[in-house]
Amino acid sequence: MNPNFQRLMSEAAQMTRSGQLLAATQAIQRALRGNADEAAAPAGDERLHELRPTARDNHSIVLDGLVRVIDEATAKASPWSKANVGNWADAERTGAGTSPVEPAADSAPTPVHDPALERWSDGSFTHGGRSVAYKLYVPPLTAGRTAAPRPLVLMLHGCTQNPADFAAGTRMNALAREQGFVVLYPAQTQRGNAQRCWNWFKTQHQQRGRGEPALLAALTQSIMARENIDPARVYVAGLSAGGAMADILGRCYPELFAAVGVHSGLPAGAASNLPSALAAMQGGPATGRAAAQGTGAAPPVIVFHGDADATVHPRNGAALVSAAQDNTGSAAPRVSEGRSAQGQGFTRSEYLAGDSSVAAEHWRLHGAGHAWSGGSTQGSFTDPRGCDASAEMLRFFLAHPKKTQG
Repeated sequence: MNPNFQRLMSEAAQMTRSGQLLAATQAIQRALRGNADEAAAPAGDERLHELRPTARDNHSIVLDGLVRVIDEATAKASPWSKANVGNWADAERTGAGTSPVEPAADSAPTPVHDPALERWSDGSFTHGGRSVAYKLYVPPLTAGRTAAPRPLVLMLHGCTQNPADFAAGTRMNALAREQGFVVLYPAQTQRGNAQRCWNWFKTQHQQRGRGEPALLAALTQSIMARENIDPARVYVAGLSAGGAMADILGRCYPELFAAVGVHSGLPAGAASNLPSALAAMQGGPATGRAAAQGTGAAPPVIVFHGDADATVHPRNGAALVSAAQDNTGSAAPRVSEGRSAQGQGFTRSEYLAGDSSVAAEHWRLHGAGHAWSGGSTQGSFTDPRGCDASAEMLRFFLAHPKKTQG
């Protein structure tokens, strides 16, 4: 190993332990560029940020994601925006209201709700000594829609994001209202990770029955029992670190999740610590296929990744699809080219399983950076010019209910 690289990575680890996150990130960036004497890139260097049409003046780089800190002045017009649902960051700092750090009990009493009413609510859950806060969207029972069990989508935000911001950016609640499915948004806290990243790169959070996967699976099952969810139509999706954790959950709990959506994420097993995580983010995973962390075949997966992503290398999207090919035949994929309504190009590759169903989809977004394709500017890390990733994920999910046994 290059001695300068080794020295800078060691310094970065020490800075991280002492809380000097910006300085640690700058040291890592110098190491990855191979120049120990180069001055750190300025905080506003767009090469290190996701593609975002709306310019922000308060750019900052953070560790574990090399992403921009959320501008607290997110648009207030959205019914899902943080301004309209309460300030999660303030609640975490002060302990005011319902704190997302220390829920009071393993599970709250089941409230009595009118199923005809729309709900956008806060909750908390504890399992195995770990706690998680969440936001839950339940659509109304509109005319012609019965009270039959509904689908559930678990949505995992990226670094520095929170549930309200992620809901606003992806517009998943608007789709849920139209099509009648429930959306669950867990919240990572600064206690769990300094930049609110899901800990996809740590081995204790990559295994069935342990860490964050166990907590998120238990939370999902709790909501399923409380909200009359169809067990054959439970899905998980995420962005960046949340996308990496979504893939881990699909592999750890294939009996729970019927399909997985990963946007700008990494495959399960891509890293086992911070240095290997940064290496995978910059150049792709060390191996072409992810390591299975659970039992049984992994569920179908749909992957979106910008080919100009400077935060998580596009090779990671290809590796996710390569791992999913364990469930497909050897035939070449069906490939189609297209453009979004705003003109951004994409290449869509569909990989078929033995029964001719689509086991994996790979959307390569041409010229796109590290941002949710087709998202709203009312949330962070979005690219409104792209194809509608939320709608395409939902289309893929609903086409893949869990197959019954026997």
